[in-house]
Amino acid sequence: HLLLFLLFVGPFNCFASYSRATELFYSLNEGLPAGVLIGSLARDLRLPTAGGQNPASLQPPLSFTLASHGLGGQYVQLDNRSGELHTSAVEIDREALCVESSGATIFGGSAAVSSSSPSSESCLLLLDVLVLPQEYFRLVKVKIAIRDVNDNAPRFPVPHIRLLVPENAPVNTRLAIEHPALDPDMGTNGVQTYRLRDNYGVFTLDVEENENGERTPYLIVMGALDRETQDEYVTVIIAEDGGTPPLVGSATLTIGISDINDNCPQFNDSQLNVTLYGNSSLGTHVATVHAVDMDLGSNAQITYSYSQKVPQPSRDLFHLNESTGAITLSTKIDGDTPRLHRLIILGNGPGCIPAVITVLVTIIKVMMRPPEVVPRFIANEVEGVVYLKELEPINTPVAFFTIKDPDERYKVSCYLDGDGPFRLSPYKPYNNEYLLETTKPLDFETQQLYEISVVAWNSEGFHVKKVVKIQVLDDNDNSPVFSEQLIELSIEENNVPNAFLTKLHATDADSGERGQVSYFLGPDAPSYFALDKTTGVLTVSTQLDREEKEKYRYTVKAVDSGFPPRESIATVTITVLDKNDNSPRFINKDFSFFVPENFPGFGEIGVINVTDADAGQNGWVALSVLNGSDIFVIDTGKGVLRAKVSLDREQQSSYVLWIEAVDGGDPALSSTAKITILLLDINDNPPLVLFPQSNMSYLLVLPSTLPGSPITEVYAVDKDTGMNAVIAYSIIGRRGPRPESFRIDPKTGNITLEESLMQNDYGLYRLLVKVSDHGYPEPLHSTVMVNLFVNDTVSNESYIESLLRKEPDISVEEKQPQISIEPTHKKMDSASCMPTLVALSIISLSLIALVTGMGIYICLRKGKKHHRADENLEVQIPLNGRINLHMLEKKPVEISNI
Repeated sequence: HLLLFLLFVGPFNCFASYSRATELFYSLNEGLPAGVLIGSLARDLRLPTAGGQNPASLQPPLSFTLASHGLGGQYVQLDNRSGELHTSAVEIDREALCVESSGATIFGGSAAVSSSSPSSESCLLLLDVLVLPQEYFRLVKVKIAIRDVNDNAPRFPVPHIRLLVPENAPVNTRLAIEHPALDPDMGTNGVQTYRLRDNYGVFTLDVEENENGERTPYLIVMGALDRETQDEYVTVIIAEDGGTPPLVGSATLTIGISDINDNCPQFNDSQLNVTLYGNSSLGTHVATVHAVDMDLGSNAQITYSYSQKVPQPSRDLFHLNESTGAITLSTKIDGDTPRLHRLIILGNGPGCIPAVITVLVTIIKVMMRPPEVVPRFIANEVEGVVYLKELEPINTPVAFFTIKDPDERYKVSCYLDGDGPFRLSPYKPYNNEYLLETTKPLDFETQQLYEISVVAWNSEGFHVKKVVKIQVLDDNDNSPVFSEQLIELSIEENNVPNAFLTKLHATDADSGERGQVSYFLGPDAPSYFALDKTTGVLTVSTQLDREEKEKYRYTVKAVDSGFPPRESIATVTITVLDKNDNSPRFINKDFSFFVPENFPGFGEIGVINVTDADAGQNGWVALSVLNGSDIFVIDTGKGVLRAKVSLDREQQSSYVLWIEAVDGGDPALSSTAKITILLLDINDNPPLVLFPQSNMSYLLVLPSTLPGSPITEVYAVDKDTGMNAVIAYSIIGRRGPRPESFRIDPKTGNITLEESLMQNDYGLYRLLVKVSDHGYPEPLHSTVMVNLFVNDTVSNESYIESLLRKEPDISVEEKQPQISIEPTHKKMDSASCMPTLVALSIISLSLIALVTGMGIYICLRKGKKHHRADENLEVQIPLNGRINLHMLEKKPVEISNI
């Protein structure tokens, strides 16, 4: 795209005059690290630079750019300003870039990797570089030859090489090894030589190189071989390249010596002497000849035959097995049979002269014949083996045996020889008849085969033995037996699905299918447990949760394949082990406690209930106060929250704490809960009179003041709340010319004139005002002296002050102020209702105090400001902060403090 831009924008004649293609050649070793300088294009192209003869201010800066970041471009880094070419972080591997067998160039845009020919050792990295600006534009073709380094060891394609050599191979026989070693490196860095670690003195190696430069190792036989002496040689073939230092590779080389027919049969003895009784029965074994051939396979095959020198009567009397060399009696010996027989036997091998052995058979004449034992089997008998089922009852008959004397001249007796639960007894009333029977039940699992003999002998001492083999047949009389009747397992909760639990194992003493055991879960096993029928592997398909269920108990069965099948049962108990997967859990996320103020220090405020579903150390919970720990503490074991000091509602009406519960797991889990502590007010503050500020202050009242006019007021506040802060005003003491002329409002504290003032009413009036709250159980009060001077003017201040300094002689009226919703000027008709009304008032005030406390808590939560409401007969003071007296509503009165 840049070339097209220059073609259409730049002056064509200038472009044509400076544009030309240039080639640069570089070479470097493969495997170099990043940052190795390959070459400087600007220097090698002799282009002007900023430090050259031309000033930088007159010449635009040169720019070098790869025409395309193809395959070759990833191996180099080009400095766009200096034109220096360095190796990149991608290591160059010559064997990976240039596959010698391909002989092709792999292009990647304008960058390519080239291998000129299959036989060439050159490997080129091709780059196209654009030089700008337009005045110096050229296309530079950079060829980088990658030099091979010895970074690959020879490697045989197979780890084990086998070669067969005939044992008659002559010296200097050459055998090619079909799997030569391969080395991706080129030239002298490739495979150069081969050697054997152990040549056994009879082998060596040679290397031949073909016209393509491929080297093939050859095994050369240097000595005589004999398979019968040693049939195999095992050594290691080592390939070595020509690098510095050289690298090697190896493989196991097994040289097998193949057999040829270079040995003939041989007998160990030349003559064998045998004695045979004349009363021998047909088929009696006479002797066995055995020849040996050291060769293998068909070369060692031996057959036996009589020599032509053996007369035909001897051949007819004795049969020779041509394969085994066994000689047996084939016809009955009589009085005309010769007493000496010379049997010449040949051992024949392929291509060999027969080996010869002579067997001399001497027949001894016997004047009397031995007894005969004739069996008649009752039980099932096949080819001389009697088959009896196990658990057959006692006295099960096996066979009858008849004992005969061929000469009928001798007394014959018999007995049973051998161990086993059998007995042989005469079968009466017949003579020479004997019954073989069992003496106790047979057990296949104890013994499967018995071999006993019935021996008969006559009075001359001749013995005859009849061997009886008894095979016990298995029956399904054994149930499978578990290795453990109670299988106790454990697994951690939150296991992976299909987790392995155990492999059950049961054995069955029976044989065959009767002893094959299959495994099944009992009906009480949960569905998410699985038991492989064949292997007995017990798994659980789902995650187990200890908090949901800690123990599982169910049965498993092992059933054999007999008919009818027998089974046994085992019990599996699985204990789910705890993991710390449950955080401590508070019963409530928000706890609220109402505590009366002045509660004693370290008293129990409340109990924080927290649980953890985990067990053991994981379920142990420690509680701590995250904030306010300087005032509050919590009992970790019992969760009891306590305050270190007594709490004052007037200083702080509520506390918000955060309690953290941490379990004992590793890692530990935790949770938090919010605790709100509300202090309930108690009547511990008497009303505070704010006005008048002194008992020595006074107020001038003009005689012309009209009845009902407000004169002044008494103003007080109470730091308590609720009914404890409801204030009532009353005059408990009076002194003056006509003291009944003034009245105080019990709710507001306003003092008004009741009657018109006359001439003789002039003078100083002193009113003792009691300010009382409605606290429970004991109201608190304060008193203040209100001084009123009735006159037209104040002409002698010192006189008035002297009157004020005198101790007033005032009798105190014991009368409780009453606040009622009804107008206060109404009087009760009967004094007898007063005790009842007082009791009801106290109960009502207590209930109002409780409701008021709850209301204050709700208001505090909502952040509302409190104010005094006359309609509700309450004076509500903010719980936090100082009292701002200027914010309280007061009625203006005329005050003269002279």
